[in-house]
Amino acid sequence: MRISARADYAVRAALQLAVSAGDGPLKAEAIADAQDIPHKFLEGILNDMRRGGLVLSQRGGNGGYRLAKPAASISIADVIRVVDGPLVSVRGVRPPDLSYTGAAESLLPLWIALRSNVREILEGVSLADVAASDLPADVSALTDTPDAWTNP
Repeated sequence: MRISARADYAVRAALQLAVSAGDGPLKAEAIADAQDIPHKFLEGILNDMRRGGLVLSQRGGNGGYRLAKPAASISIADVIRVVDGPLVSVRGVRPPDLSYTGAAESLLPLWIALRSNVREILEGVSLADVAASDLPADVSALTDTPDAWTNP
């Protein structure tokens, strides 16, 4: 699985909005500077997040962006789906829409299992969890094995 730069930037921008929720709207420039995200790229991402119902925008001198709902009710999966579409696809196709034959027939259940695990993790972690550095125990446990931190 690969997390695109767009998804990474979107999650980071959403986290910046989550930790700044009490400070009023944040300008895109402030988010871009705080997270070292290219400003023009971020503008497109924020527009997608606004259309997706994750952020609200306000015009004017005191304008900017803020989360559309509490950070605890926005999962990391919600953010990724808004900017990148489905969490797991194979050649751009969702696993249930695939079919294989012969020796590859058991590949479909593997892709479905992968999607299920990705969903379980990303839907189970909210912006509030990450912003508070308080990942759910089952997610934290996955990082405890030495192999989790090494590339094969």
